[in-house]
Amino acid sequence: MSTTSGDRPSSGVETVHPRPPTASRRTALNASIRDVAERAQVSVGTVSNVLNRPDAVGAAIRARVQAAIAELGFVRNESARHLRAGSSRTIGLVVLDIANPFFTDMARAVEDVASEHGLAVILCNSSDDAAKESGYLDLLTEQRVQGVLITPTAELSPGLDAVRRRGVPLVLVDRRAPGPDQCSVAVDDVLGGRLAADHLLERGHRRIAFVGGSSGLPQVQERHAGVVAAIRETCGDDDGLTVLSPSALTVAGGREAAERIIGTPAARRPTAVLCANDLLALGVLQEMVRHGFSVPGDMAIVGYDDIDFAAAAAVPLTSVRKPRYELGRRAAELLLEEAAGAGHTHQQPVLEPVLVVRESSMVRRDREGAA
Repeated sequence: MSTTSGDRPSSGVETVHPRPPTASRRTALNASIRDVAERAQVSVGTVSNVLNRPDAVGAAIRARVQAAIAELGFVRNESARHLRAGSSRTIGLVVLDIANPFFTDMARAVEDVASEHGLAVILCNSSDDAAKESGYLDLLTEQRVQGVLITPTAELSPGLDAVRRRGVPLVLVDRRAPGPDQCSVAVDDVLGGRLAADHLLERGHRRIAFVGGSSGLPQVQERHAGVVAAIRETCGDDDGLTVLSPSALTVAGGREAAERIIGTPAARRPTAVLCANDLLALGVLQEMVRHGFSVPGDMAIVGYDDIDFAAAAAVPLTSVRKPRYELGRRAAELLLEEAAGAGHTHQQPVLEPVLVVRESSMVRRDREGAA
């Protein structure tokens, strides 16, 4: 049996019975801690000490083990080590649509916070599909993530509570928590809808289309509610509001809505379009320009989220800016605070949006709707 000086760093000597090298020596990622021990002619326990408690090992032996690690290209299995401890050095992030730059900007903030704490992010795209979301929640739980950040689908699924019952912290992002016993970070989308509608009303528009009406997402419903409230306060009713519900909250959905607006008789056609997100607004803009409509001369357009593409559009888009980076950062910080355990208090901050006015809405109209 070999003896080790792993607990006597001053000796620097270890007596072993060396084994001849095997014919099928494993290298690189396949090299195990046992291979390192064999190459360095020490015990597995000594290699473990070099990796985890290097000061407990004499300098000569430590150098020998480190040389064997370099020769074999050994990479320690951090995942297995942390799974044995009960959790991995990862957090999960589930978003509705990774093709929407709003979520990529938010994910960048989450990654920045995770990186500051030596963690990695597992990014999952639910495609606004409840079944897909549920599958990812199960997968993240199996991976023993330290916590989950999620922008959930329209209906809050039982899977969210199931994750929390398993002891995994879960924070809602861009969505208000249903109760006080959970963290969330949201944006006041009712205010955002009011800001956008008030801007168009102040510029004389009385026939306004809201694009995105059928979405079950609470965020979109809140924007719609803000638009309705602003129009009723100014006009006394919302008879001048047209609600359009394209098949998806995408650029293609925006083009679909624009075709319907263009097909409306001129006397009843909206003079302004307020979209539930910027992708829809970009689609509306594309279709309007393709059919020879002047923006904003013939049609004013306002988006929502203020993604980078809004300012870079052929006609720069007026948009309601949501604090995407702050949203992701604060949610990640709350998640890690909850995962740490001691003294955590659930918080549910609601951030305020800001209207950013650009060329796409900069035309005033008279009461009859003429520019």
